[in-house]
Amino acid sequence: MRSTHRRHGIGARVPRREDARHLSGNGSFLADLRLPGLREVAFLRSEVPHGRLSAVAPPADAEPGSVWTATELAPLAQPLTATSTLDGFREAPLPNLARDKVRYVGEPIALAIAPSRAEAEDLAAGIAVDIEPLTAVVEFSDALAARTLVHEDWPDNVFATTGGAVGDVDAAARAAAVSITREYTMHRQAVVPLEPRGVAAYYDRSADQLTVWSSTQTPHMIRDMIALQLGIEGRRVRVIAPDMGGGFGAKCSVYPEEITLAAIALRCAYPIRWIEDRWEGMVASTQARDHHYRITAHAAADGELLGVDAEILVNSGAYSVHPWTATMDATMSSAMIPGPYHLDNYRFRTRSLASNKTPSGPYRGVARPGACFAIERTIDDLAHELGIEPKDMRLRNMVAPAQMPYRSVAGKVYDSGDYAEAVRRVATLIGHEQWRERQRAIPRSARHRIGIGYGSFTEQTAHGCIEWASRGLAITIGTESARLAMDSTGTFTLAVGIKSHGQSSETTLAQVVSEVFDVDVERITVMHGDTDRTPRGDGTFASRSMVMAGGATFGAARELAGKVLEIGAVLLGEPAGELELRDGAVHGRTGSIEFSRLAKEFLFTPDHVPGVAPGLEVTHYYRPEVQTGAFTYATHAVVVDVDLDTGDVRLLDYGIVEDCGTVVNPQVVDGQIIGGIAQGIGTALLEELEYDPEGQPKSTSFLDYLLPGACEVPEIRIGHLETPSPNTVFGMKGAGEGGAIAPPAAIGNAITDALRETGASISETPMTPRRVWACMQAAAEPRTAGVAG
Repeated sequence: MRSTHRRHGIGARVPRREDARHLSGNGSFLADLRLPGLREVAFLRSEVPHGRLSAVAPPADAEPGSVWTATELAPLAQPLTATSTLDGFREAPLPNLARDKVRYVGEPIALAIAPSRAEAEDLAAGIAVDIEPLTAVVEFSDALAARTLVHEDWPDNVFATTGGAVGDVDAAARAAAVSITREYTMHRQAVVPLEPRGVAAYYDRSADQLTVWSSTQTPHMIRDMIALQLGIEGRRVRVIAPDMGGGFGAKCSVYPEEITLAAIALRCAYPIRWIEDRWEGMVASTQARDHHYRITAHAAADGELLGVDAEILVNSGAYSVHPWTATMDATMSSAMIPGPYHLDNYRFRTRSLASNKTPSGPYRGVARPGACFAIERTIDDLAHELGIEPKDMRLRNMVAPAQMPYRSVAGKVYDSGDYAEAVRRVATLIGHEQWRERQRAIPRSARHRIGIGYGSFTEQTAHGCIEWASRGLAITIGTESARLAMDSTGTFTLAVGIKSHGQSSETTLAQVVSEVFDVDVERITVMHGDTDRTPRGDGTFASRSMVMAGGATFGAARELAGKVLEIGAVLLGEPAGELELRDGAVHGRTGSIEFSRLAKEFLFTPDHVPGVAPGLEVTHYYRPEVQTGAFTYATHAVVVDVDLDTGDVRLLDYGIVEDCGTVVNPQVVDGQIIGGIAQGIGTALLEELEYDPEGQPKSTSFLDYLLPGACEVPEIRIGHLETPSPNTVFGMKGAGEGGAIAPPAAIGNAITDALRETGASISETPMTPRRVWACMQAAAEPRTAGVAG
């Protein structure tokens, strides 16, 4: 059934269908919601990072029901508790509204309801709060010292410790020609989707249905958790996720605001809504990164990587978020440190630490940017010690195509690919040798230097239940759904359980249907984000949407296509096996029948089609037979110019060669890559949530939290490999996160390459001019001291 002309099926460069409504101003976001009698909500949030909460008192003149505290809310909703099957994991229930204690700036304490947001904020400001400040746990050292406990019933500030060893790292160290130890820090970031979070809720008493509108990536999970936390039947809860202005992971956790508004709406005669402002977005939405690595690596004289020892710390904030838990980053990092390399000896220990910072959660790339930064910076430093060109060091150690499927030393099954070819191609793409010549030609007296850097990675996408279970999640994820119907006009409606928030799923999933039926995508409507109108699905995250929902869509389309061929066989009088779906019709040897006529005939006069079971609608649930996931991969290459006087870094060239398996829509994949790289550049050079020693956030607006813009993102050269996964429909692999993973590593390696003669080595992100300059100064101090002596 696979189309060969690629007009609108798999591989076609179909324009995004979503753009029409957005460019014409017809998108419908949560802030656009208009409901009769709608009232607005403002939260009163803690401005103290750690303290005892002794009293919360509404204003004396507050109307009944206009102010809610933990006292009123507690009988209605249970706190969220993220659980884990990891040994020794410590639970930290996340309060819907704070009670007895506050543990981070931004924690919700109370809320106010009023006709307008301004009035609600005024009312919230009048709530009296008595907090006795306590010493805050802020940095890694604070958490490890445990002089202050974030959770007083714990013996320390560790959510969980994980570890493991394969092979003999100590023997590798004895056999090594070179051993190095390096430490790296990836500082904390905000996620900052274009549209902030928001929730609205209304209880329709006549229908006995609670409807919750949420800017969420996981509407079905939100529906389930609302029902469970409120103790009501799931059938009474409907969750609608309207158009969304991005999510990037910040919108795939269950938040107190969703539970709280849902609970209160059951007691209100009117709908209520909360829209996050930017300050809230910087302190109350989940944050990301905040990793520290200590990597010891051993290599032979010819560059063979013999062994790696990794110590990983993650500052997870005050609570575990549901369902990902506070150990998500640590367990992912430890699994991804080996990267695309053949490695026999590996040892690791991770500790996920509690602190008085906002809870951490998923963000595009989830832990892999930190793991990639750590191992790729180490690979470059090993290469330098051995006198090997860094790209050649990678080629020497990468898993070869003939070894696929390859089980990594961390237990991950790499399904397919040619990792070394990505390095070779991206080196050609940026003109590696020409840049080396330009680099050598710069006079020593010049006050700038050029550097070349590479960053390679593998990314596990669309993994199944066994993978989530291996990370300790009590809730495992691995199935997606699709319902496809043909109506009496011969057009299609596809309903899926994922939620698109910028991935172009309304286009690419329509292309899957088109691949089977060979119809223009304009004849296919894709529905998502409404639990009453779509079959249950786990949601959009982990680069899984196209693989999982695409697999479900293909299954539904193929099953419905069989039904259509069966109907066509009766109407055309030919065997179904000899018919073909082409150009919006069923074609046989003697004639054809258009889908519109076929559907009308079958649905209006089924007696004309004897022997065919009723219905032109199919629901299909998809789970890949191999649950270890598909592995996309890429190598990024960057050329930088570093100003020796200021530490300023300019990106002169940027290339990527990636392999996401079979490409469904090249235009969409390129867009995903460019957007991801832009975010990765932000991680590398600009973005940092700074806290003072008392735990107060210092980066709470775009005045002091810098994001990349047109001036910071150069033209991106993109090359593609296309190695289909043997484990997925069409051989697809995920493409949503890969662009964001390697930029810090590649840029960090390029900066260090530029500064090799100074002895400076960059080891922290973001690599701001201040940090780059400080690295140069620190490298110069021993030489200066030696000369003086």
